Amino acid sequence: MKSAGAVVRRVRRELRRKGSPAVARSVQRFFKEPVPAYGWRTAEVRRLAQRLRREMAGDPKLLFAVAEKLFAGPTVEEQSLGVILLEPAARKFGATEFRRLERWLRHVKNWAAGDALCVNLLGAILRREARLATRVHRWARSRNFWRRRAAAVSFVPAARRGVYTKEIFQGATRLLDDDEYMVQKGVGWLLREAGKTRGAEVVAYLLRVRKRAPRLVLRTACETLPARARRRVLA
Repeated sequence: MKSAGAVVRRVRRELRRKGSPAVARSVQRFFKEPVPAYGWRTAEVRRLAQRLRREMAGDPKLLFAVAEKLFAGPTVEEQSLGVILLEPAARKFGATEFRRLERWLRHVKNWAAGDALCVNLLGAILRREARLATRVHRWARSRNFWRRRAAAVSFVPAARRGVYTKEIFQGATRLLDDDEYMVQKGVGWLLREAGKTRGAEVVAYLLRVRKRAPRLVLRTACETLPARARRRVLA
């Protein structure tokens, strides 16, 4: 019987052996902070994930345990692989899996890991489980700014579907006074996505908060709004 630790050790050996130093260096240009990388392209990571899912197809507990250990790893490939492994199963996840995935937030050290976790896993569950919104709103009080960003970004899948508008505005409002650049970008992104499906409501919200909201939030939120609405908000 396979153990999660044995699978992860094998995967890390493969990541190390087949990585490209040139690709690892090029990855760094997407981040402000140093991000360890083996040097794999996203398509290669996805192919590896497909192979691993086939190997563990009959053991979902093992798959989750492997993904969990990988996401706790230091490299961008390990964390990306951890999320991708669980993406097909996320549509079946509920509150129990959400609470377990919430613990993964302590391993987030860059936007790529955080956004993948929040949008593809946590957000996918949240979109179906409205009662979890209150839990997500609590993250806005965290001392960790990646968790505060998660309080906004986890609502992106719901925003794209045009649902939970009230909860989205509540979450954004809780973060309007945040000074952290990545949090402001996250709030702006959330409102921009909501604006694609709920344009009039988002414009009305932005007009209400524009004197309080950071300029970065307003500019990002307005990117896809009609020109006239954008001028009203940014005037």
